[in-house]
Amino acid sequence: MSKLDTFVDHKIAQNLFIWFFLFLIFMTAIQNDNRVLASLFAIILLAPPVYVNNLYILPFFRKSTAIYIVLFLLNTALFTGISVVILNTIDDLSFTWSRFFNFFGILILSLVFASTIKIARDSFTRRQQEKEAELKLLKAQLNPHFLFNTLNNLYGLSVIKSNKLPGLMLKLSDLLRYSLYETKEAMVPLEKEIMYLENYVALEKIRLEDETEIIFTKTGDFVSHEIAPMLLIVFVENAFKHFSASKKEQNSVIISIKGEADSLLFECINSIDTTVTKETDLEKGKSGIGLQNAKKRLALMYPDSHRLITTSTNTRYTVSLEISKIKTI
Repeated sequence: MSKLDTFVDHKIAQNLFIWFFLFLIFMTAIQNDNRVLASLFAIILLAPPVYVNNLYILPFFRKSTAIYIVLFLLNTALFTGISVVILNTIDDLSFTWSRFFNFFGILILSLVFASTIKIARDSFTRRQQEKEAELKLLKAQLNPHFLFNTLNNLYGLSVIKSNKLPGLMLKLSDLLRYSLYETKEAMVPLEKEIMYLENYVALEKIRLEDETEIIFTKTGDFVSHEIAPMLLIVFVENAFKHFSASKKEQNSVIISIKGEADSLLFECINSIDTTVTKETDLEKGKSGIGLQNAKKRLALMYPDSHRLITTSTNTRYTVSLEISKIKTI
């Protein structure tokens, strides 16, 4: 989070900004020889009823509208009376109902304005918390999903007592270290995320050897950008999970990543086994968890700045992802 975001989210800073804005309005509206002192005095009179309303009365709005309206009017009338008495004492004037109702109207407008800001801010905060909770849930679902598939590979190699197992376990150790310790933040350096993909591809090369053509290319700037963690791995993992296993055809997984000034272009292509139809491919029926989570995370993290396209032919399946306005470190 940037310093500007921290400042904007700070409640004290928000309150000071609003009161300063009202102070400037009073400076323009009040006709008095000493506008600064009169404006400060108006702020002092308005602050107590506003905070009483926002902190103690406004919570009743969701519970009972009738109770809220009664408390709102009582709060307004009480502080209107106190303010009028103070003003009359300072000006050495007697009590008049016209002055009471004038200040009563001003106070109602101020409380409605303050209540609207409070409700809007609380609603925004609640939506942000819901978004963060959903993102944490999606990440929690994603990591075990990847680990489950990788452990299946380890098990298969252990059964045949393959000499590739030690190298595979070292790569898996690097992958788990990243997924467990480097992905706690909402954003991670793009360079580390791509290194994570390279380790995963290297792990698959050890497992598949010469059975599959595996190409991984990267071009552009990856040092000065950030990305949501464990986002691209879903598409790469599914490519290896569902690529063609036919001995008669050339099997391939081709991954390319291109970093530009403020965007990221990702493409993942894998061959398809033409002898297996969608209806009989039981494994593809289980692939929805990772892809669904990836789409949800893209919608949450990059709502208006991403384009995800998947295409399928008789021989290949392609995932193309473009993220624009990617965050800069």
